[in-house]
Amino acid sequence: MVSLRRFDWLLFLPMLLISAVGCAMIYSAYEISLADGPRSGLENLALRQAFFLGVGLVGYLVAAALDYRFWVAAARWLYPLIIAMLLFTLAIADPTFGTRAWLNIGIFGIQPSEFGKILLIIVFAQVLGAETRSLESPVPFLVSAVLLLPVVLLVYLQVDFGMALMMAIVWAGMVFLAGVRWRHLAVVATAGAAVIPLVWFQLEDYMRGRVFSFLYPGQDPSGASYNVNQALISIGSGGWWGKGFGQGTQSQLQFLRVRHTDFIFSVFCEEFGFIGAILLISLFAVLVLRLIRIADGAQDRAGRLIVSGVAVSLFVQVFINLGMNASILPVTGLPLPMVSYGGSSLIANMVALGLAQSVAMRQRPPDNPLL
Repeated sequence: MVSLRRFDWLLFLPMLLISAVGCAMIYSAYEISLADGPRSGLENLALRQAFFLGVGLVGYLVAAALDYRFWVAAARWLYPLIIAMLLFTLAIADPTFGTRAWLNIGIFGIQPSEFGKILLIIVFAQVLGAETRSLESPVPFLVSAVLLLPVVLLVYLQVDFGMALMMAIVWAGMVFLAGVRWRHLAVVATAGAAVIPLVWFQLEDYMRGRVFSFLYPGQDPSGASYNVNQALISIGSGGWWGKGFGQGTQSQLQFLRVRHTDFIFSVFCEEFGFIGAILLISLFAVLVLRLIRIADGAQDRAGRLIVSGVAVSLFVQVFINLGMNASILPVTGLPLPMVSYGGSSLIANMVALGLAQSVAMRQRPPDNPLL
């Protein structure tokens, strides 16, 4: 029986606060700006996000209560489940915002790839969790790469390049942190560089357009570069302290598109300024640093790799989203975790952090109890 005294509040409370900020910002960025006024019930996106937050909290507590080693032992069954979910989605999903990554269930939509990413972290933890000496052999590395490729291909076929990229980055991070030998990594890096031209010509036109608009931001200011330019205006106009909650002109006058999803950070900066942005980023930093601390204290390699995978996923997604808001990275469509609107993303991230909490509640006692 795991003692609740080991519950890591420094992991739980920042997550809860970030999620609450997300609900408030969705209300400010979207609902207030509607011409006919805020809606009621589940038509209201802020209320929907609050509902998803409640579901995510249940998922977090269930994931924390269950021993993570149960999921590691079940990894051989989780991988076929991932493939089945992605194939099913690809077969029946209707195009939504240019992708086929969503399943419509009543008035809600679910993105199976978000949950597939979490299950894939568990699978990789099982494959790469061998003893360090076993990693001298390329077998664990090659097995993980072979398992990754079908998943990435299916997600890409759903026209969700951002998620496919995220899965590949999470795999690379876990491989590196597992201690795979540099010679194995060098082979993959070389192969990756060789296939970049092939990948480039296989991208959808709008994906290549996003790269060109990033490289040449002044080429099409009213078209492909419009939203990025408006996001930069939002960020810059916030100044030090911002214009106040619900007072951002770029969002309230609807100059900024997809303001409640991809570019919600720009709305936050306009309303709460540089100081608010630093505080929000600091909350994410606390989460990532706490995940690193938990990974360091995990009682086995599988637990350490699960938490490391969650940390890599969270850090990279935050970095990419903030980068595209600030126009230092191309637009990828990746939301800001637990802040952007989206039930699947919110619930999946909370369940992932619940897995990390499971590891924290079962970690070995610290060498220095004062730390």
